[in-house]
Amino acid sequence: MRTGVRIALDIGDARIGVASSDPHGILATPVETVRRGPGDLDRIAALAAELEAFEIVVGLPRSLSGGEGPAAVKIRETAAQVRDKVLVVNSGTTVRLVDERFTTVTAERMLRERGKKGSKRRAVVDQAAAVVILQHALDLERETGNPPGRPL
Repeated sequence: MRTGVRIALDIGDARIGVASSDPHGILATPVETVRRGPGDLDRIAALAAELEAFEIVVGLPRSLSGGEGPAAVKIRETAAQVRDKVLVVNSGTTVRLVDERFTTVTAERMLRERGKKGSKRRAVVDQAAAVVILQHALDLERETGNPPGRPL
């Protein structure tokens, strides 16, 4: 298992949920929700620098059959922009794309079970989805010994 902080992004049209791992790659925790628009990628780059992340894991939406549709194309484009922005700050940071099927559904269920309702749930669902993405990536790496997903 590689050591070092990783961050995960759940990229949506309106918001980007951000989560980070501990330096040992054991536990994912929520960080913040970044509003999409001017400065959003600058904020992601700043978070990666602040947290000294060596890797950014981006959730890639796939269909149930594993194929990629228009949403995946948009995520790939945004992930490439994130990579380019982050490389200016830290040339050693890599970006990996991982399957995010069912992460928002899982995050919504977790928040509902914890009693989060309405606007409170909407405010943190993107962070919770990023946590699910990152925890899955961490668990997968621990099980297989290989980095999750594919490098961008």
